[in-house]
Amino acid sequence: MEALGLNLGYLLVQIGSFIILILVLAAWAYKPILGLLENRRNAIAKGLEDARVAGEARANAESEAAAIIAEAQTKAAHLVNEATQRAEAAAMDVKAETENQIMKEREAALADAYQERDSILSEVRGQIAALAIAAAHKLIGDALDEQRQRALIDQFFSGVKSGRVAVLEDAALTGDRAEVTSALPLTEQEQSAIRSNVLARLNPQAEVKFCVDPSILGGLVINTGGKVLDASVAGQLATLRKTLG
Repeated sequence: MEALGLNLGYLLVQIGSFIILILVLAAWAYKPILGLLENRRNAIAKGLEDARVAGEARANAESEAAAIIAEAQTKAAHLVNEATQRAEAAAMDVKAETENQIMKEREAALADAYQERDSILSEVRGQIAALAIAAAHKLIGDALDEQRQRALIDQFFSGVKSGRVAVLEDAALTGDRAEVTSALPLTEQEQSAIRSNVLARLNPQAEVKFCVDPSILGGLVINTGGKVLDASVAGQLATLRKTLG
């Protein structure tokens, strides 16, 4: 050892000091450092796990939020669709009600107009009768039977003679509805006579409607749907015109 320049005692002291240093470092430094490193590793692992859990929670939250938003959008679209349908239905109801009201007002106005027209024509019928009787008196004097003259005028406009409708003689009718058109409004007595004559040839429960059309000039036109009986003055003139033509 001495040949190598080493002092055995000094070497042993250094080795012992080194061992002591290692033991001291192991006891006071290495173990705490390892503990700190382990704690740090655990903290990092826990942080990573927390981050993973937080990431999953955020992903789940985003997924739930997207689902909630989608559901809300679906409900909103459904509500908008329902509101639109209700609005359209309400608009259609208002339109239908308005059209119905307009139709009713138009029908009422037409009914009033027809009633006023019939009232005027009834007065005209009376004036025509008075003028015809006055003219007959002027022409042939007092010998004319005024009652007979009025009966002839009534027969001219109503087509009814002695309670019978001339155009219905020998006529075969079918159906459950008849429309009777005269040039001037008929009296209740004339309507009653015509209705009785028409129903005698139709179903007793048939409907008889009376209309006024001054263009036929006089007489009656009876339409039962399947058959038209034209005994009007205008119809007779048209037939005569065809015959002469």
